[in-house]
Amino acid sequence: MVKFILEDSDDTLTTHSGLGLIGLLLSKTKFHKRFSTLKVPEIKSVPAILNGDVTTSYVGLLCQGKNDFDHIEPFRDDLFFYRALDIQTVPSSSTLRQRLDQIAKVKGWKSIILEESAKLISEFDSPVTSTFTSDEKGYVPLDIDVSPFDNSNTKKEGVSRTYKGCDGYSPNFAYLGQEGYVVNVELREGSTHVQKETDIFLKQSISYARIITDLPLLVRMDAGNDSIENLKVCVSEKANFIIKRNPRREKPETWLMVAEQFGKCIQEREGKRVFYGKMEVTPKGMKTPVRQIYKVTERTIDKNGQILLVPDIDFESYWTLLPVEPEEVISLYHEHGTCEQFHSELKTDLDLERFPSGKFDTNDLILHLGCLTYNLLRIIGQESLKTSDAPLKRKVFRRRVKTVIQNLITLASKIVNHSRKIYLKFGKHSPWFPTFKRLYQSFST
Repeated sequence: MVKFILEDSDDTLTTHSGLGLIGLLLSKTKFHKRFSTLKVPEIKSVPAILNGDVTTSYVGLLCQGKNDFDHIEPFRDDLFFYRALDIQTVPSSSTLRQRLDQIAKVKGWKSIILEESAKLISEFDSPVTSTFTSDEKGYVPLDIDVSPFDNSNTKKEGVSRTYKGCDGYSPNFAYLGQEGYVVNVELREGSTHVQKETDIFLKQSISYARIITDLPLLVRMDAGNDSIENLKVCVSEKANFIIKRNPRREKPETWLMVAEQFGKCIQEREGKRVFYGKMEVTPKGMKTPVRQIYKVTERTIDKNGQILLVPDIDFESYWTLLPVEPEEVISLYHEHGTCEQFHSELKTDLDLERFPSGKFDTNDLILHLGCLTYNLLRIIGQESLKTSDAPLKRKVFRRRVKTVIQNLITLASKIVNHSRKIYLKFGKHSPWFPTFKRLYQSFST
């Protein structure tokens, strides 16, 4: 076994060179300036540490998958952290906690984060990817979905029983494009019904989405959001939609009768019939007719060949305005399931599921800063895919946030000051250096 000799060094090293990329992206926004000029009544005079430095420092933590306030302490003496994020002072953990508490009480911080995030995404070429239908029209998906955050065994403000059976919060998210950029988010108490004020949230989400893209939007929502208010918002905002209907007390046998009379039957195997159909309906409370798409499945023989005494019937139906076949509408809706991956990246890769504060408003601010961080990392990941200089050769459409953190944020380098210039020197065999260099030069312009 080789025994290493351990020695101190006068060299200045950093294990998080990727914060340089984060700093360049933030410099393209007014995030720091707007937070620094935000008036906080509890702060009577000009603070020694600007609000912009506090929020930017916390974003620097989140970019490394750290959310606890105490994690800021090692960076107070880290000159690279200051320079990379272009801040004057890194707050202590107690100052960070106290200042975020104070900022969270002020109206206006939400619009700063969401507007600057949307404007930044819009600056890049082809920021979002459309999904194309058979009529050759491209629609940018806008997926609205609730995902419970498990904060069990805590006494945090707003924690209550969620529909998943755990104690926590039930935040609402709006993801744009196949990349899954977060354009809107709202922290809610765990027991809040999924549809509560979702029509307002939907309208705001469409507004932020249109800052990023001029392409037609395709709103997708699950059965928990089957509400006439959501349909009205989509129609008034001229956004197409696929919203799964809540079956409520509708009987499968009734739907089978309708499908046998008006639907298209496909015999998938012996003992299994699948019907697809459509009809035009004007929902109660609306003046505009809407297409109702349905799928009915009847099984008289199960997949193991067992003949059933009573046929097994199930059905699903959707609201939409898309002028395509029912099979395609249902297929487009099933892509809505990709939201679960986006939820996972926020919860685990950024370690956001269990919030560090006991105060609801502060956790709401932290969630919004986390979503901004998620978008910054998503931009870096998508830009890294534009050429083949990355060592990962497996072709992918979207890099996971965890992969971006591991390979481009926590990248080691040596800091050298020479001729009034600062150099970052990477290892001779650093596999991600070509990608990092290209991104840095691209973001610098």
